[in-house]
Amino acid sequence: MGDTRASVLTPVTGALTQAGNIVELFVDVVRNTFRRPFQFREFVEQAWFIASVTILPTAMVAIPFGAVVSLQTGSLIRQLGAESFTGAASVLAVIQQGSPLVTALLVAGAAGSAVTADLGSRTIREEIDAMEVLGINPVQRLVVPRVLAMVLVAVLLNGLVAVVGIVGGYFFNVILQSGNPGAYLSSFSAFAQLPDLWIGEVKAAIFGVIAGVVAAYKGLHPKGGPKGVGEAVNQSVVITFLLLFFANLILTMVYLQIVPAKGS
Repeated sequence: MGDTRASVLTPVTGALTQAGNIVELFVDVVRNTFRRPFQFREFVEQAWFIASVTILPTAMVAIPFGAVVSLQTGSLIRQLGAESFTGAASVLAVIQQGSPLVTALLVAGAAGSAVTADLGSRTIREEIDAMEVLGINPVQRLVVPRVLAMVLVAVLLNGLVAVVGIVGGYFFNVILQSGNPGAYLSSFSAFAQLPDLWIGEVKAAIFGVIAGVVAAYKGLHPKGGPKGVGEAVNQSVVITFLLLFFANLILTMVYLQIVPAKGS
């Protein structure tokens, strides 16, 4: 009986311990962000690398995503007899929900896995231990620039996804579904408001922080040599995806409670 209870509690204990370690790393990253010297060159190099591996896939995903949202909402709203609200429904769905999630998933999947693999390979080669022996803080030197780079790229890519998604949704709704372009644009301007754009950017920034911290934590704590690095990459992507959807739920609920809908 005792062995059974221990076997059940062990995964839970391990998950809670890992969650605590991730939060501890996040606090350490925040503290070291304001510590000098700031590794500006590393930050620029990582931001360029992350942008180079994510910008094209993000743009390619944004086009069909905007099309799917526009086609689905257009079909549903047409059944309800409210064609004049198609623009507001599809555009607000892209700006508030779609673009931050698409951006975060691609940043976590492409850039996060690369960060985990890079830090994991450094860890198993004992480079991290050597830095600590030399008095160099690996969090300040390696983790902070990567997390901030992921935040910056996520915010910029969120704007790209929003623009591409809106343009793609307009094209598919107006051209393929014979929608009214005037009604599409007027409904968007009637119901959209500036906080809708801000919440998208805030979500993208928070998602970038989550992806960067989780990727760095898994990269700094691989188990089992090179094989453990590969497992850490997979675990970082899965954990990040779960946290992103949970964080998106919380942020959306808070936003809808704080910011009233336009016209209400």
